[in-house]
Amino acid sequence: MGRFLLGFIFGIVLVPLAVLAFLTYGRVPVAVGDPPFPYERQLVSLPLDARIQKDMVGTHMEPDQLNLTAGARIYVERCAVCHGLHGKTAAIGSHMYPDAPPLLEPHRNDPTVVGVSDDPSGETYWKVENGIRLTGMPSFKTQLSDTEMWQVSIFLANASKPMPPSALELLNRAPAPPADAPIHLPTPPPASEDQ
Repeated sequence: MGRFLLGFIFGIVLVPLAVLAFLTYGRVPVAVGDPPFPYERQLVSLPLDARIQKDMVGTHMEPDQLNLTAGARIYVERCAVCHGLHGKTAAIGSHMYPDAPPLLEPHRNDPTVVGVSDDPSGETYWKVENGIRLTGMPSFKTQLSDTEMWQVSIFLANASKPMPPSALELLNRAPAPPADAPIHLPTPPPASEDQ
């Protein structure tokens, strides 16, 4: 009985205290440049994937010229700053953790897949609408209408397919996202009137 009680105390009291001490010690890898926790990707992706599968919805909208062109416009205006354009990476996205994926580039292992074109549009819609904690991916539900969120999601789901000329023109004319993070020099204090 004594061993059971000792094990119980160890499990209920000492283990949580050790975890709390570790978390407050200041050595947890939380900076973007830190190496990941062991199994960090699996620990984060399991609940995210489960939540998306639970909440994912479909749409009646089609990948027609109107929706693909509108999606390309929204992508250029709202997404390219982090996710880049084809052949034009974004400095902001490459300095996040995890990196913001380049959504208009073919995958290294499967060049037939571009960005998230292998995901259902409902999964991309969920990410656009809700954002993803601790990744830098914001929620756009207060920034875009439901139709706009579906248009950009449909555009990304079809990024590996031929695009209408109007969508290609928007993408080709879009300014390149910032190649370098902006440099902000300290502002000098205002000159006093006594001088």
